[in-house]
Amino acid sequence: MKRPKLKKASKRMTCHKRYKIQKKVREHHRKLRKEAKKRGHKKPRKDLGVPNSAPFKEALLREAELRKQRLEELKQQQKLDRQKEQEKKRKLDTNSGIEPSNVEPVKEEFGQCNAKNKAKSGKQNPKKLYCQELKKVIEASDVVLEVLDARDPLGCRCPQVEEAIVQDGQKKLVLVLNKSDLVPKENLENWLNYLKKELPTVVFKASTNLKGKGKITKVKRKAAPFKSEVCIGKEGLRKLLRSFQETLDKAIQVGVIGFPNVGKSSIINSLKQERICNVGVSMGLTRSMQVVPLDKQITIIDGPSFIVSPLNSPTALALRSPTSIEVLKPVEAASAILSQADTRQVVLKFTVPDFKSSLEFFTLLAQRRGLHQKGGSPNVEVAAKLLWSEWTGGSLGYYCHPPASWTLPSHFNESIVMDMKWGFNLEELEKNNAHSIQAIRGPRLANSILFQSSGLTNGIIEETDIPEELPKQKERKQEVGEDYADMDNDQESVDEEASEKSSDMSPVKEAWEVLHEESQADEQSARCYVLDKMTEEEDDAYDFSIDYV
Repeated sequence: MKRPKLKKASKRMTCHKRYKIQKKVREHHRKLRKEAKKRGHKKPRKDLGVPNSAPFKEALLREAELRKQRLEELKQQQKLDRQKEQEKKRKLDTNSGIEPSNVEPVKEEFGQCNAKNKAKSGKQNPKKLYCQELKKVIEASDVVLEVLDARDPLGCRCPQVEEAIVQDGQKKLVLVLNKSDLVPKENLENWLNYLKKELPTVVFKASTNLKGKGKITKVKRKAAPFKSEVCIGKEGLRKLLRSFQETLDKAIQVGVIGFPNVGKSSIINSLKQERICNVGVSMGLTRSMQVVPLDKQITIIDGPSFIVSPLNSPTALALRSPTSIEVLKPVEAASAILSQADTRQVVLKFTVPDFKSSLEFFTLLAQRRGLHQKGGSPNVEVAAKLLWSEWTGGSLGYYCHPPASWTLPSHFNESIVMDMKWGFNLEELEKNNAHSIQAIRGPRLANSILFQSSGLTNGIIEETDIPEELPKQKERKQEVGEDYADMDNDQESVDEEASEKSSDMSPVKEAWEVLHEESQADEQSARCYVLDKMTEEEDDAYDFSIDYV
């Protein structure tokens, strides 16, 4: 702090602070010396130059000087060329700004646009961009892979997109059951028998722990616990595509489509055995088409996810809406998911007492995980976010039963089904699927949660069908978007978010206070039950949160 009536602030400090700094410096130097000793630090050799006894010393020095001058001239010339190119670009930009009506973006074969089109896309509705990119993927593909989450295959199918592919008449549609290791084997076999009556179906388990040149999404402290190196079903899918390519006797292009967070990019990375496409826990990471050559004859095209129609049920909207586009309220979304799950199995899975309402469950879950607000009240909104992120992620095991009776969808008929299966080696596919099911180590029925599927999920494929956003929705997106962008399954990140979250949740807080006043004795008994069931690590976290409050 600057003293009064003095020009400069004093640099004097207490002896305690000065000695502390000196001690830290000594420790740092000691650490550097120890590291240098470990790696065998050697002094760099000094360049002695050309010795006097060497023949033609003057000629060598003159040649080195000339080489140095040439390099400097070359650098100057490159600098001038760069400046000229920048001036040309500036002139083109100014001309395009004067006459914007005469400039049209040029679409290339795989959807790569120039800089003007990119600037234009920033102002456009992101949902419309998703629809444009999805159409490009479907148009450029000979075979379309629709990726389904094995936990809810029917809810991952979009009748509007399937109808658009069928109407073309020249494209093949193949279903890929991804995340097969998260459902019991009996349930997986039932779904395979149900789906293969309509379309060729491949059992798949993508590898989520690949190393490569791709962009890796941020994880705050430690990696996601569900990462695995084993990929199952890769050879079966490769052979299926190879058989169709040999039937056509030409190079083919394979498009990969599906709802958000079903594992489209992970399947491409597993087939390529390299992290090429961007993958992560957050929904809707892929925003534009990306071409990945698998070999000389097969090219894979990764595309953005489907846009969910707002006319769907609340459960479908909560499970299939990417957080970067859709505005979701955590408590409402998690309550819709919880209403479709088996209550008894949810209680066993999350180790909480029996509950009567979703708000009571979130209160118990917040107490179980040590999620508290200022004042000691449970943070219900963060607990709802936690349930929602686990349910839409790739770690929680749940399953749905297929329909009791099989009927063809309205956009299919027998001739279309026969046409879709033509050109594929279905006998070999059946053998590969049986081998994949044997290799998968799925959970038991007792350890999984039974979920009631809401059926086919309607999507939007035409840009004109996208509803216009209201100003209030845009404001809500700006507020909520940052909270959901970095959401992952790590419990520590949820704890950090709980501590930073403000206590301005008036409706939720009031509801909890009413619940607390009415059933204070029940809450005490529930807390005792939770504490008895807690593990040692969670017990320590709970004690710390109580001390902090």
